[in-house]
Amino acid sequence: MKKSLRIFSLGLLLLSVSMLLFACGTDTKESGSAKDGESGGEGDSEKRLLIVGTDATYAPMELMDEKGNIIGIDIDIVKAIAEAGGFEVEFKNYGWEPLFPAVSGGEVDFAVSSITITDERKESFDFSDPYFVANQLILVPEDSTVTKFEELKDKRVSVQINTTGHIVTKELLGNTSSKIVATESMPLAISEMTNGNADASVGDNAVIIDYKANNPNVKLKTIEDDSFEKEYYGLMVKKGNTEILDMLNEGIKIIKENGKLKEITGFDVE
Repeated sequence: MKKSLRIFSLGLLLLSVSMLLFACGTDTKESGSAKDGESGGEGDSEKRLLIVGTDATYAPMELMDEKGNIIGIDIDIVKAIAEAGGFEVEFKNYGWEPLFPAVSGGEVDFAVSSITITDERKESFDFSDPYFVANQLILVPEDSTVTKFEELKDKRVSVQINTTGHIVTKELLGNTSSKIVATESMPLAISEMTNGNADASVGDNAVIIDYKANNPNVKLKTIEDDSFEKEYYGLMVKKGNTEILDMLNEGIKIIKENGKLKEITGFDVE
């Protein structure tokens, strides 16, 4: 009888312990669920990350620093747009030519690379509102007699391929002119000229001015020409991607209104 009572008591004890452990386990699970719920709430508030393609060979607009980071005026502008628009960005260096299929193929969410908004490009891509104004500039050796763009008609001209500098040069010299030296990047185009393979280079003003300022020992001069029209840079998006386009335009609108864009560029954008 005592033995039976002892077994019965032991059984009650084990049952009590089991119930206690079950209760603790239930509390832990509920607590964990509550934390998961809290974490989910925080996750909902996390900023969306957009991948941005660029050609980091276009100083001072986009370039690589000594640590391999992509920096520049364009990069600062996009970061400001992202902060204003409530999203985050990650930059990837694609190079100029591969940048376009990267956008159309969805490898990146959008591209920033001093991309001038043109009617031809708008046939294949969508563009944000303009965020930067530029124009073409001519770079020639210091002893050059060239005074205007028209005088390059019979000369060799280096440009970065498929840029607006390339476009206007083809309009002057002809689409298939052998006198056009088209390179993969603007630094290479300028090198072709300084090495004697071209008589002049044509490119965006900010890039040419930056090159001249950072290479004072290279005897060069710049030439402005009234025939060059103002150009407007935009952020390039896959055709039809209105969601990304709306996010970018909202950020651009904010940094135009609060003065951040002017703070970065030094001038207002129309």
